[in-house]
Amino acid sequence: MIITIRPEQQADIDDIFELNKVAFGQENEARLVDLLRTAPGYVPGLSLVATAENTVVGHILFSKIFVVSGDARHETLALAPMSVLPGYQKQGVGARLITQGLESARELGFGSVVVLGHEHYYTKFGFVPASRWGIRAPIDVPDDVFMAMELLPGSLKNISGVVQYPVEFSAI
Repeated sequence: MIITIRPEQQADIDDIFELNKVAFGQENEARLVDLLRTAPGYVPGLSLVATAENTVVGHILFSKIFVVSGDARHETLALAPMSVLPGYQKQGVGARLITQGLESARELGFGSVVVLGHEHYYTKFGFVPASRWGIRAPIDVPDDVFMAMELLPGSLKNISGVVQYPVEFSAI
């Protein structure tokens, strides 16, 4: 099976919606992706799809967010959501999406990424608890599931505060 990772195209939008709906068993994440696509923090080159035989089988989205402390606002990225069709899970599709997404973000000059997710999965890619830098989630979550990663060495040095997600994250 040949998997190709590429930026999403207009023709993929309906497939991405269905993929997220199937992968998550509900429409919330699918609606979130549609909302984020119209938000100021949307970065077209950071919405990637995995395809197999011209079928969208995976999707990942990175959006601009901020770490806020008082009047200071530091731009970073959030990895959310990521989805893979059930029949393609546990075959490395998600890993390829993450790896390519992180590389694309680095190439675009972004210094860091945060993710709220399974600590045993995301640590394989270099994510560590965001608390290492004094970065906190806006909601109460266990320390080990809210993680960050420097894409550029030192990009989170002297950065601390609470992550501010776009309003679209709370609109669903």
